[in-house]
Amino acid sequence: MTYQLLLFLHVVGATVLLGTGAGIAFFMVISHRSRDPVLIAHVAGIVVLADTAFTATAAIAQPITGYLLVREVGWSLTEGWIVLSLGLYIVVGAFWLPVVWMQIRMRDLARQAAAQSTPLPIAYDRLYRTWFAFGFPAFFAVLAIVWLMLAKPALSIWPG
Repeated sequence: MTYQLLLFLHVVGATVLLGTGAGIAFFMVISHRSRDPVLIAHVAGIVVLADTAFTATAAIAQPITGYLLVREVGWSLTEGWIVLSLGLYIVVGAFWLPVVWMQIRMRDLARQAAAQSTPLPIAYDRLYRTWFAFGFPAFFAVLAIVWLMLAKPALSIWPG
């Protein structure tokens, strides 16, 4: 029963990471295309909240449930697919953490433009382009991790 519960929690966490990330990206892109500072400020505020409530919670839970699953099943943390998954997880975090800051900053810039009834500043557009670019490696790394978790391929990470 412990295995099923841990597996359930781990799969839900992965689903939350993938689904929230895709949803956040979709809504940010659509609101950005409007060029409406009021709409962008509103959506970015929701995005920051969703990242805090859902993504951050799942990001903390994933390595915990993953480690407990490894112990429960008896796998080694040095198995190739686990090592690669952990490496990709670090890559995801390296892209996600700056994205959170960018979302907060874009929200604040849009709020300021809305309050002053001015167009979005150049700083917003620069941040948006970087935010957009950072999404691709993170998204594909999450997809690769999900595949590794499902397929558990025999990978030789260590020489010898």
